[in-house]
Parts: sequence; structure tokens; C-alpha cells
Amino acid sequence: MDTLLKLDDFTMHYRTKAGWVQAVDGVTLSLARGQALGLVGESGCGKTSVAMSIMKLLPYNSKVVRGRILFEDRDIYSMSDEEVRRMRWKGIAMIFQAAMNSLNPVYRVGNQIVEAIVTHEPETSEREARERVASLFELVGIPKERVDHYPHEYSGGMKQRAVIAMALACNPKLVIADEPTTALDVIVQDKILREIDQIRRKINMSMIYISHDVSVIAEVSDVVAVMYAGKLVEMGPADNVFKKPRHPYTCGLMMAYPSILGDKHELATIPGEPPNLLDPPAGCRFHPRCDRASVECREADPVWRAVAEGHYTACHNPVEITGTWSEAVKALNGGERLGASSNA
Repeated sequence: MDTLLKLDDFTMHYRTKAGWVQAVDGVTLSLARGQALGLVGESGCGKTSVAMSIMKLLPYNSKVVRGRILFEDRDIYSMSDEEVRRMRWKGIAMIFQAAMNSLNPVYRVGNQIVEAIVTHEPETSEREARERVASLFELVGIPKERVDHYPHEYSGGMKQRAVIAMALACNPKLVIADEPTTALDVIVQDKILREIDQIRRKINMSMIYISHDVSVIAEVSDVVAVMYAGKLVEMGPADNVFKKPRHPYTCGLMMAYPSILGDKHELATIPGEPPNLLDPPAGCRFHPRCDRASVECREADPVWRAVAEGHYTACHNPVEITGTWSEAVKALNGGERLGASSNA
């Protein structure tokens, strides 16, 4: 497949008064044209930092330690400011989580989206841009009569939908959606996710969905990447990752989420807390919370290993699920330990 985006051993730290926070550490992944990648993990694991790194919108106290981010085979961090400006919106657009902070309070919402269109598409007239904005508003469920209203006249959910419309305005090749439906109820959330997915498939647009909500990621992603404490710990086709998770952290996320269609099971939590990224633990960063941790886990950083076709995990003792996920859940709830596979 034609690769659109590639992160190669990308590492980025934040400087604080207490020291350097290792927010993103050695992230390597690729995204094909037209593909949807779901990035899932607990709050603070580095998901948004990856997104802001791709957009080259990092704060002043950040430092790219090593690695590259390639968009259409060009290193984003070797581009000039003008080249990056042209890349945004047309090449890569982002749906920001904090919609209330994404809109200028003194400009009408429609005018803000029109400005983005005519700036990046000079051949488009203002009238054509306004017509496109009205269509986008209908798409995301905002009455087109509200185009000329100010942000303070919108509810929180409407602001979120307006930001989604803004990200789609220039038909970008890649959209990064950081918790795109945070302020929406589940009915509107499902509607918008389905419509975004239909648009993606229609124009062969790539997407990166960022969420801690497993159900959202499962619904819209072709490939899933699981992140923990600044590192990727598992990645593979969505069906593989959700039906046969191999990393203990991924299993913990799945155990903590209720299933509507599957068997009922007691929800479980992952003990402990994520590590302090000012001074992360040696070896596997998940080992202080993992009941499968061995001496090797405490001493050596795990390397990526293939556990199925296109399915990889960074774990010394990957979980081996021989039956269905429902059977595995019953075994876990019954106190049985899923067998480790030393040669997976």
C-alpha cells in the first residue's frame, strides 16, 4: 500500500522545572492512504503529544530527541515554516479536543471556516467557500442558519461539531481526530463517527483517531495502536487486537470495558498508576502494574515481536489466547492465569 505517513523511532521530551518528561519514546508506525488508525491508551500516555508532533505544533519547552516524521516521504521537521503552513489543512488537518479553545471568540464561526478555505485554496471564491461551509454544517448536524453566529452562541456540542466541519473543509489527505466526539451524546457521537468514516472512504482520506474509549476506536479503525507511558506496546489489525489482544495492558483495557453484544463479565481495573515519565522504570514500563512481570521485564526493554500476520507487540511474556475473547475473560474472572507464550 502507498504509505502516506511514517513515524520512525520518533522521540520527543518536554522540559519542566523538575526535569525532562519522556512523553513520546521510540514510536514507530506507518499509515497508508485511505487507512484509519486508532491510537488508544490511558490519559497522559502520549497520544496527543504524538498528534501535536505530527502537526508540528509542539510548545516551546519540547525537544525532538531523535527520529523522523515523514509525510508523503518528506520529513516534516526539515520543512520551512511556510511549507508546514501550506501542509496544514490541505495535507493534514486536526480535530482538536478542546473545541472551546479552537474557535476565535470575536469572529463568526462560518467566517473562520471560510478563511481557512480561501487561504489554502486561493482559486475558491468566498461565495463557493460559504456554500461549502453550509454543506459541512448540515453534514455534522448544525443548522446552516447558524453559520453566522459567534462561538458563544453555540453549545459545547455544537462547537465540537463546528471544529469537525473546519477540519474537513479543505478535503485534507489526513485528518487527526483527538477525542472528536468528547462533548457529544452517544446518539450524535455515533452519527458523526459514521459520517466521518463515510467521507473518509469516499475520498480515500486517511484518519488517525485518538481516544481512551475502546468502543470508538473499534468502530472506526482499520489498524489499532495501543500506547502506554510514551511507548507503543501493541499494534495490528483492529479485529486481531480486540479479539485476541496479546499485551497484558491491552487485555486490561478490554477487561475494563463492558460489551453490549458479548457475554456479561465483571469489569476489572488495572492496579496501580502510570509511571512518572520524569523517571520511568527500567525495563518494560508496564511491569510495576503487570501480574505477569518477570525478572526480564524488570531489567530489559522489550522489543517488537510478530505474534500474528501484521500484529506486533512489545512484551517479554505476551498473552496467549487459544479460544475466544469471551472464554479468556471467563478464565481471568475465575482467577486463572492466561498462559504465556515464550516463542510466539
